[in-house]
Amino acid sequence: MNFSIKENIEVQKIVEQSLLEDIGTGDITTEYIIPSNLKAKGIIKTSEEGVVAGLDIACLVFKKLDSEINFQSKIKDGEKILPEEILAEITGSAQTILKGERVALNFLQRMSGIATITSKFCQEVKDFPVRIVDTRKTTPGLRILEKYAVRMGGGYNHRFGLYDAVLIKDNHIAVAGGIRSALNSVRKQISHTAKIEVEVENLYQLQEALKMKADIIMLDNMDLETMKKAVKMAKGKASIEASGGITLEKVREIAQTGVDLISVGALTHSVKALNISMEII
Repeated sequence: MNFSIKENIEVQKIVEQSLLEDIGTGDITTEYIIPSNLKAKGIIKTSEEGVVAGLDIACLVFKKLDSEINFQSKIKDGEKILPEEILAEITGSAQTILKGERVALNFLQRMSGIATITSKFCQEVKDFPVRIVDTRKTTPGLRILEKYAVRMGGGYNHRFGLYDAVLIKDNHIAVAGGIRSALNSVRKQISHTAKIEVEVENLYQLQEALKMKADIIMLDNMDLETMKKAVKMAKGKASIEASGGITLEKVREIAQTGVDLISVGALTHSVKALNISMEII
């Protein structure tokens, strides 16, 4: 993503909806306690090591509430952070800072958690010519932000949705009556410029996908020895992606088999949020 993510229309809508969900008709606690003309300064900091992502989104949260708020990032998305490090300073209306605090932190904590775990996976395989890629196992409505966070952690994006790439999976194959039938159906209708990926569960299916000249072949839940054989069979014929139950503990062994891509659902579907907080000073 080369664009400024906070300028994306979809992202703008996500932030607006999140603020509406949290504030609703008004923050009755803050509005009953804090005078509307009172100014304050807040700092956002982390209590653990990681990789930051979502600072622009946190800024957008406060700017949506009050364009006069001053949000100053002390670090950039994608950079490593240490415990007690200050990530940003916010100055302006005390009411605005308190109203936007939770929504801003929710985005920042989750996105930084994704960037952090992605970075750990990437570090495990840094000695191999393989890419760590994400999946569609994202939080509904937040995919664009979560996939951005993967990029900030050093990973790569798989398809964004069902609309931008062909991936023939096991259920497609079952309904179509086989890999050959499914792939032929796609080829009759897809653009000649589009690549086709096929998921396989064994070497027999791999052989069939290779005969049909699939561009990318996903090895679903294969053991290491079978994976090595698959890589050898497909060398020079198709790109190979390992998928299914990939963990940090075994990702290096998988990279050693020679696969080109390793897709990891855990980057987004069960990530632990980074511990990030805000203090008024």
